[in-house]
Amino acid sequence: MATPWAEAESHEQFFVLLTGANSGVGLGIGQRIIDEFLASRSLSSHLILIPTTRSVSKSRDTVLALRTHLQETASTSTQLQSRGGSGYDPQSAASRVHILSIQVDLCNLRSIYDAAKQLVHGKVSDPTGLISDVKIPRLDAALFNAGIGGWSGLDWFGFAKQFFQVGLVQSCTFPAFKKALPAAVIDQRKLLGDSAADLKIQPPELAEVFTANVFGHYVLAHELLPLLSRSRSDELVGRVIWTSTIDASHEHLSFSDFQARHGNPPYESSKRITDLIGLTANLPGVQKASAPYFASPAAADKPIKPRFYVTHPGVVCTPLFPLPWILFWGYYAAMYVARWLGSPWHPVEPYLGACATAWLALADQQTLDHLRADRVKWGTSATRTGHVAPKKSEVDGWGWDGDVTTPGEKEHENEVGVLQKSSGRKWDAQELTKEKRVEFEDDGRKCWEELERLRTAWENALGEGDAAK
Repeated sequence: MATPWAEAESHEQFFVLLTGANSGVGLGIGQRIIDEFLASRSLSSHLILIPTTRSVSKSRDTVLALRTHLQETASTSTQLQSRGGSGYDPQSAASRVHILSIQVDLCNLRSIYDAAKQLVHGKVSDPTGLISDVKIPRLDAALFNAGIGGWSGLDWFGFAKQFFQVGLVQSCTFPAFKKALPAAVIDQRKLLGDSAADLKIQPPELAEVFTANVFGHYVLAHELLPLLSRSRSDELVGRVIWTSTIDASHEHLSFSDFQARHGNPPYESSKRITDLIGLTANLPGVQKASAPYFASPAAADKPIKPRFYVTHPGVVCTPLFPLPWILFWGYYAAMYVARWLGSPWHPVEPYLGACATAWLALADQQTLDHLRADRVKWGTSATRTGHVAPKKSEVDGWGWDGDVTTPGEKEHENEVGVLQKSSGRKWDAQELTKEKRVEFEDDGRKCWEELERLRTAWENALGEGDAAK
């Protein structure tokens, strides 16, 4: 049976995988991808969106929620009506978006390998029954949003101290008062199943937050290289877009406790690793460590590997941070106050926070190459009135794009308002030096080496991935 997009030219079919899509920023990304695709792509193009969740019931709910949003957009968007002219048909616009789904648990490596096999070798369906058994020929973008926080609540004394030291805006942007839970380790029996007792060498333990936020996605992207890589230079390069956080600094990662099981907050530590691997993958000092990852035998016939990009949603109010309902609404109000006071990093609403990720997914490749977008951590910025746009984020040890500015040199900026580099800087941010830049690249190499060590050990233990081939 032919797919609904079968008659469209290959270059007018756009395949997007989105993890953690059932709520919060993930659902907002799905909604925004739909809206911006319809508003920017040709009237004959088709979007095939594949959100992932951990269960069939969640997949069904997610597909229905996204489909409801699609119908509302198609019926009410004045921009779409203007594009379509007098003959605009909402149903015709909606018929160019197709939503399928698969299930994956990023804390279960077998689930990750099974999901990748389904996408690469099997078929995908819509859990509501509209579309079934579809072969996915490629992925144009993989949006890695799923994750867990690993927090228990607030340190109220720490909040008061930071508030009086640096003020409300900085405290609401770079909070140092979140209390992290003890880092949980995933039960090996969940990961290995019945084979756990038969292994002569047990694979390394995996911490839950680290695996959900970084390692699970790392394994998934590797297994999806046959769909993300390209054979010819005239094909659209595949994109892997990692979701980080605005506040992931050098002090959050310790290589003696790489998975943050003992000291550092696991969420911020995992996001620091995300920044490092996303921004250093192609650097000269890192390529030797990252090359085995991209040299998958399953994609040997596709030498053009995907680009890595890093983004964050700014500060968004979601249930990711555990608070009683009355405190949640107080927190929600404080985020708006911070924005009204001039913070560029408070989109607050998940749909608005999805701006940077949707832009990276859909932007023209020439535009991204001109901006050297793979060297930048892109965040969602917001004006006082809620207008959002992608903005360069300063990364500890990397600056805005890894370039060290000569001391005393005033860098010319075309950006204005909230998009200026100086807008929203952390109170203790320091100028990038050559020494810090070298250390950042070296830390990136260490991250790639450790992640590759873990990936190889688990592939051998499970008999999956490159080990199976």
